[in-house]
Amino acid sequence: MLEESTINTVRAKVIEAGYDGDEDTAVLEALVADREVSQLQIAQVLGEEFNMELVNLADVRVSTEALEIVPFELANRYKVIPLEADETEVELAIADPLDMDAIDSISHVIKRSITSRVAPLEAIEKAIHQYYEGAKASEVSAIFSDMEEDPDAPKQIELPTADNVSEEEAPIIKYVHMVISEALKRRASDIHMEPLEKRFRVRYRIDGVLHEVENPPKRLQPSIVSRIKLMSNVSIAEKRVPQDGRINIKVGAKVIDLRVSTLPTAFGESIVMRILDKESLQLGLPQLGFFSDDQAYFERIIALPDGVFLVTGPTGSGKSTTLYSALNYINHPDRKIITVEDPVEYEMAGVNQVQVRRDVGMTFAAALRSMLRQAPNIIMVGEIRDKETAEIAINAALTGHMVFSTLHTNDAPSAVSRLIDIGIKPFLVAAAVRAVLAQRLVRRNCPNCRASCEHDERLLNSLGIRLDETTDASFMKGAGCEKCSGTGFRGRVGIFEMFNVNEELQQMIYEEASLVALRSKAREMGMRNMREDGVRKVIAGVTTPDEVLHATVSDSI
Repeated sequence: MLEESTINTVRAKVIEAGYDGDEDTAVLEALVADREVSQLQIAQVLGEEFNMELVNLADVRVSTEALEIVPFELANRYKVIPLEADETEVELAIADPLDMDAIDSISHVIKRSITSRVAPLEAIEKAIHQYYEGAKASEVSAIFSDMEEDPDAPKQIELPTADNVSEEEAPIIKYVHMVISEALKRRASDIHMEPLEKRFRVRYRIDGVLHEVENPPKRLQPSIVSRIKLMSNVSIAEKRVPQDGRINIKVGAKVIDLRVSTLPTAFGESIVMRILDKESLQLGLPQLGFFSDDQAYFERIIALPDGVFLVTGPTGSGKSTTLYSALNYINHPDRKIITVEDPVEYEMAGVNQVQVRRDVGMTFAAALRSMLRQAPNIIMVGEIRDKETAEIAINAALTGHMVFSTLHTNDAPSAVSRLIDIGIKPFLVAAAVRAVLAQRLVRRNCPNCRASCEHDERLLNSLGIRLDETTDASFMKGAGCEKCSGTGFRGRVGIFEMFNVNEELQQMIYEEASLVALRSKAREMGMRNMREDGVRKVIAGVTTPDEVLHATVSDSI
């Protein structure tokens, strides 16, 4: 034990440094780094101050039961080591007695009350490494033994062996990293982890279709969920409400950004990780799926000096990618572009991007008001969701700004009805909206294994394709190869419906014409619907009739 004079000296230094527990242990770490005091001295002083016993971890044998109750993720994050445990209580060695957030979070997760003893931080870190090392290796072996018990499980993921798990990494950490690596390798857009009654299902969404992969044991579900929540910087103690976070992880030479969403369900928390691929920003307009005539018209629209251009479609239909590609196309040094998004999915060079933060009052509407004082040429609003946002966007368009945004509607003409339904006056909609692009995504034939084919005549008839019109058609279909994982498809392409608001349609909107009348007039003036655009891509060999039928509806329905 330290002498009383030494304790008083250290106490004075700690108080002088301003330690009060409101922040983390940075104050104490600074004292140690400056060699003014040692971690043992700090632990002694804190124990004296808070009437807590100082524990020498070198002389204590940690119980196996305590290690099982407090998982590695909790111990490593909050720098604690469990000492003893029973059915209602766990005794922890901690370095910072005032870190009540750590104590409350651990208590909530393990569902036991906490009693604390003080120990030096370096001793706790050494104990974590010592006691959890054996648990890591045994956990990897357990994963394999459980998975091998199910001979029918698909062997699509090559899990790491116990021999190549590094000492620094727990098996759960290794498993989560492997799941993300495999998803990237297979070009997945989403990773779905879904708790079911008797299993924990993992699926990848590849080219818009979910594929189930090898599932981890159900008993590992809490550890996997906790690990992902820790990585995405959300509370692991909160399991009652949905949460959103982000993960930045390096996989090989590539840095991956994931948007994480958690949702409480009957059998645990469901997690969806959306992989944000920055390479999609580099897509040119032809790669989006535009034919030359549509591309030329699209380029004219996005180059207009003012007005509103809307992209519509359901979630996952590629609206954001289209808008980002449009911004990338018109992003020149002589133009100021500001976006307001929730969240900012991709970082674009030369573009001012604003993150919506409702907790501090930074809503779409508040951000838009401030943006207009920044004298932008082009504004992108992530989504028009309410009347206030719509009004500011419309007024911005009427005062000399080009506004890009998205809406959730089934087709392009419905955007007009949606804006009026939100509360925008028809004459303002008529004056501001320049064009609306509706879109869906269909899978593209694999360029490596596609070959000429004859499609089912019934499918062609369903699309309105007559055989006497297909003499110049180049119908194609992927046979399935290693590059497309035997599906015959690789990547997706958009099918579009462009609603151009000219003077005649402006007059109809002003007179509050019905949606049916607007669509009929637009069709008379040459607007192709999404199914017709899909038919063009079938005839060109880009996709198959099945894909277009699944993604679109006929006007006659």
